[in-house]
Amino acid sequence: MVRYSELGLVNTREMFKKAMREGYAIPAYNFNNLEQLQAIITGCLETRSPVILQLSKGARSYANETLLRYMAQGAMKIVNSSEHPIPVALHLDHGDSYELCVSCIENGFSSVMIDGSALSYEDNIQLTAKVVEYAHKYDVTVEGELGVLAGIEDEVSHESSSYTNPADVEDFVKRTGVDSLAISIGTSHGAFKFKVKPGEDVPPLRFDILEEIELRIPGFPIVLHGASSVLQEYVRTINKFGGEMTGAVGVPEDQLRKAAKSAVCKINIDSDGRLVITAVIRKIMHENPALFDPRKYLGPAREEHTKMIMKKNREVLGSADRA
Repeated sequence: MVRYSELGLVNTREMFKKAMREGYAIPAYNFNNLEQLQAIITGCLETRSPVILQLSKGARSYANETLLRYMAQGAMKIVNSSEHPIPVALHLDHGDSYELCVSCIENGFSSVMIDGSALSYEDNIQLTAKVVEYAHKYDVTVEGELGVLAGIEDEVSHESSSYTNPADVEDFVKRTGVDSLAISIGTSHGAFKFKVKPGEDVPPLRFDILEEIELRIPGFPIVLHGASSVLQEYVRTINKFGGEMTGAVGVPEDQLRKAAKSAVCKINIDSDGRLVITAVIRKIMHENPALFDPRKYLGPAREEHTKMIMKKNREVLGSADRA
């Protein structure tokens, strides 16, 4: 077993306490490869922001769990040798089984999410509590979920959403022992989050539900999934150079800024990272059809991804200079 502390990682407990006390959200960025990891670490070091590195089940399989451990360890070597080290957690995003969560914990993850939101309420509680019992033996933090987000992201796929019922949250938190709770208030997975016609506004997040949840479990860490803004500059670039992403829209950044000042202390961002990298690669390959050196397009994509992360930390999440 590899303990996360051996890799230089931290769990999310103190991260969340500080974020809630000071009114900002920790960025939780998903990554699948080396370039994305480099961009996340560089962007967060440059902005002196704490960060949660997230991997889905599919990303973990893609990266290889053994190689991943050393990638995380290498990233922490860079972090801890910098002039201003930052706290970093390694988190399993949307774990779908007890066995997967155990495997991640035994391979150096400092935080795991067990997503039982598609199960019955009682089955969700039973599965979540089982993961919590194991994880807390090793001081690993656990995120649970109530409510269902629509959309597609890796293995997670739901045609429709169901808002979190505020009446359930106190019972769920008490009976499971989770350290944070992902809720559904109108965000959605993927790049096609909302079906809106040209000129129409994106439906606002249900802050009334969030406020009711805050009243029922005051001071408890809340998480927003599916919170990419689907940055339109990158969507336009993708479409200009051969892509087909008409109608791709995300959560407006002003709504995320508002959420970050509440009990929401972790905001998940995946699609925006995918979009920026794809946009840069499409543009470079179109303009340089003879190019075949991956460094020539992955390098610029990584740099643009870094810039996006710095902007998110400073202007959206409020996490810059909080490390």
